[in-house]
Amino acid sequence: MFGKLFGRAGERPAADPHAMPVLPGRRNGTYMLRALGDTRVLALVEAADAGDWDGVKAALGPFDLGRDHQVLGELADLDGVQDWIGRAVEQDAEHRATALLISGARHIAWGWEARTADRAVNVTQEQWRVFHERLEIAEEQLLLAAELRPDWITPWCRLLTSARGMSLPDEVARTRYEAALRRDPLDLETHVERVSQLQPRWGGEPGEAMRYAREAFTSAPEGHRLGCVVAMAHIEDWVESDSPSCLDLPYIQKELRDAARHSILHPAYERRPGWQQDFNMFAMALSLASESVVAPRVFHELGGACTPWPWRYMAQPEKAYARFRRHA
Repeated sequence: MFGKLFGRAGERPAADPHAMPVLPGRRNGTYMLRALGDTRVLALVEAADAGDWDGVKAALGPFDLGRDHQVLGELADLDGVQDWIGRAVEQDAEHRATALLISGARHIAWGWEARTADRAVNVTQEQWRVFHERLEIAEEQLLLAAELRPDWITPWCRLLTSARGMSLPDEVARTRYEAALRRDPLDLETHVERVSQLQPRWGGEPGEAMRYAREAFTSAPEGHRLGCVVAMAHIEDWVESDSPSCLDLPYIQKELRDAARHSILHPAYERRPGWQQDFNMFAMALSLASESVVAPRVFHELGGACTPWPWRYMAQPEKAYARFRRHA
């Protein structure tokens, strides 16, 4: 049906030989995506979970961790990595930059786990202490990784996250932001991090992040995932707003439709490991805007695959995804 409605852009791409099989019996027809839905990433995650540094290095073969934010994110979010990655930093001189990058990224995620997602006023003094302690380690390690590998962009993007968490001066964040964009002016994760930094809860002015996202989007070629920055800016506005229906406006619906068609729904869009997260950004934004033209197609392409980001902004991510999918 979708191929007839949308032509070539509605056709499914050729089967990915590395795609993980979807197990039957999914609740509500949805499931939380694991290891970016890729068997090679799963092998990497399993090696890291076992503390097998040699296995991690072997599994990293198909990937460029200095540029692939999503693969790095799988390691950063894995509990237990902090228990063994320090040995790799100290003992493996040849791969020290990679170990530093993984350790630094993990310490940021580990720091946020200590802080929790609660409002700042509800975070205890002890939680703040642990949070900052872990971010300070991350800062040192990521700066070392960036020095060892000047071509890498992922350390600079992660340093933007730690700068935000530590409330470092804006000129520091700006320097890191510019360093990341010198390596890739169209890097989605760097632009999304900047959108977060410009939110009022992090010191930005109302409307500033949305203006930034729209300007960044004008540089995006057709089929480039940078279009997701518009979806994320609207989601961030929803997070800031006291009104749950603040995105339910015709001009926002149109803007999201146009951005989706220009990026994830364009024939030139490349489905790399983790592409489902790009689609989930639009699925959430379109749903919050009560958009009914493009949203069904986005959910159809996902086939029930839900990613933690950005649904973690909701109290019950999987239930929210399933509800919006059902009504799309």
